[in-house]
Amino acid sequence: MWSSVLTVLNMVDEDARGPSQAAVHIVKARLKTLRDSGWDDLFGDVQEFCGDQCIPVPNMNEEIPVRGRSRKEGRTITNLHYYRAEIFYVAIDKICVEMDHRFSEGTNIVLDCFSCLDPNNSFSKFNVDKLARLATIYHADFSDDDRGTIKEQLSTFILQVKRHASFSTCDDIASLAMKMVQTEKHLLFPLVYKLIELALILPVSTASVERAFSAMKIIKSKLRNKINNEWFNDLMICYTEREIFKSVSDLDILRTFAAKKTRREHLPHGFLNT
Repeated sequence: MWSSVLTVLNMVDEDARGPSQAAVHIVKARLKTLRDSGWDDLFGDVQEFCGDQCIPVPNMNEEIPVRGRSRKEGRTITNLHYYRAEIFYVAIDKICVEMDHRFSEGTNIVLDCFSCLDPNNSFSKFNVDKLARLATIYHADFSDDDRGTIKEQLSTFILQVKRHASFSTCDDIASLAMKMVQTEKHLLFPLVYKLIELALILPVSTASVERAFSAMKIIKSKLRNKINNEWFNDLMICYTEREIFKSVSDLDILRTFAAKKTRREHLPHGFLNT
């Protein structure tokens, strides 16, 4: 059970074309099944592994003190409750929360719309209305005129590519984009090509946002919980673009810092001129 869930999780996380809505639903369904009926299989695998490695397995019916604040009250629970309810269930619930956070209802709508660009089976998933909806979702990338003409362009596009033999070899959005450039269809259908570009950068933009949130947790620690927004933004830029900042010499930073404004104490001129 665990291996199958991990396989689908990796598929969602690493698919170069971006995670599909179907893959997200599969993962959520498998996680629910794992939580409801996966404990016995997992515990059986653990017992087998521990037996092979000569590792003692705790008695699941043995009473143990409650961990945490309630320990002072002298309460006890069984090993079974601790490992199943406080570790197994909690771990799955955290994964489910993370899945809901990363793939919310709005995200699923976007994934469903982008999946219509899949060229497999002669563009069997192609849906003009869903693809045109992306122009509204990404309103900053499409003008009012674009949103008014995109349906017509999509309808003409699908008729042409279905009749073009070279497009029958496309098996993903990346190959579709390359084939459009090779046949110069990206010039004939610029709005469709823009949708394909947005689909291709979706995994990158999602990963960038995840890295930014991870950086926020590292920078805004308990010791920096009162940091102001301006300083916080500066630190975020330095952290997320640290490869660029590594190429800047310390001397250039000192000179820029010293030239910004008058300070009570000046850096030694000889040091800045070295």
